[in-house]
Amino acid sequence: MDSPARTGPFLIRAGDTMESSVPDNRRILLKLSGEALLGEEDYGIDPDLLNRIAVEIAQLVHMGTEVGIVIGGGNIFRGAGLARAGMDRVTGDHMGMLATVMNALALQDGLERQGLEARVMSALQVHDICEDYIRRRAVRHLEKGRVVVFGAGTGNPFFTTDTAAALRAIEVGADLLVKATKVDGVYSSDPATDPEARKYPRVSYDRVLADKLNVMDATAIVMCRDNDIPLRVFNLHNEGDLVRLVNGEDIGTLVSHNE
Repeated sequence: MDSPARTGPFLIRAGDTMESSVPDNRRILLKLSGEALLGEEDYGIDPDLLNRIAVEIAQLVHMGTEVGIVIGGGNIFRGAGLARAGMDRVTGDHMGMLATVMNALALQDGLERQGLEARVMSALQVHDICEDYIRRRAVRHLEKGRVVVFGAGTGNPFFTTDTAAALRAIEVGADLLVKATKVDGVYSSDPATDPEARKYPRVSYDRVLADKLNVMDATAIVMCRDNDIPLRVFNLHNEGDLVRLVNGEDIGTLVSHNE
């Protein structure tokens, strides 16, 4: 795969002056679950949380980071859950993909209200509301400083949005894949139920697979491992952590080849 071209020096505005700023991670792929958008709501999207996410992404863009986002749809529909209730799995997954497009449009609106240029690109053809996903076009959007929100997963049933995030990160040449969760990293077991759960500041792809640590699905982890894409897992609800980790701070858990 050809390495996408990168833009030149970046600038960040501080008051009325311009200061040079080069972030540690020049291009990231952020994976947001649909449930992450729930916030304090029982269903749908929490507008306050959506606005905070948009503000933090705007900070990254102003620092010169190129941001792609893959978003899930579990706050509206989840294909696997619908299948367990008796629906045909392919039908359920297609409904879930359409839910991710709805979330992507909501996020696009939030980003634009922060003064950013944003594009929704869908793996399913929905021409009236967003662009088709084309890798070269997505890379060009990123190079121009636009935030690209990838909807509809991979466009195929039986593949999760975690796998879609790993795939898009590889395709656009991301320096880092960032997964937003409800906990502050990867643990040896569920910290909500096991008081002895141990947090890993760093963990290898192979340990994640061997110990079934449920960071992302196995397909996504293997893709990251085989294409040398580092993965950072952090708590979305810790305000400011996204910006800090992109700038190189040791936030959450780093999943890479070494521990």
